Amino acid sequence: MGAGGSQEAEYGLKASVPSGTYHFVLDSIIISPVDVTFDLVWRHGGTDTTLASWTKHFEPLGGASFDAQAYEVDMDCQAITFAPGDELVFRYTGANTQSLQAYIPNGDGELSHGRIPNITLPR
Repeated sequence: MGAGGSQEAEYGLKASVPSGTYHFVLDSIIISPVDVTFDLVWRHGGTDTTLASWTKHFEPLGGASFDAQAYEVDMDCQAITFAPGDELVFRYTGANTQSLQAYIPNGDGELSHGRIPNITLPR
């Protein structure tokens, strides 16, 4: 995903989620320098509520290495009061890059010397 590109992953909620700290593991392959904005959104009743949003700059590893780069972060978020049809949406958007594939989530896990991206919700 490169400049202006955006990807979303939706998850159908099954219950309410208390306020607290969400833990994000977002290991990725970086092909060229890129600024990535991450958003966690609660989609409910036709409305999107942003729970967390932040931006991080990434640089490729030296030596033409395409191993995953470790990245994890904690974000405090408000409570979610569940209603049928609600979704939790994770979105990432690239900016300030020339490459269409500047940021690639590490879907290969340990094969790329990293972890599969995941989010741990508060309990």
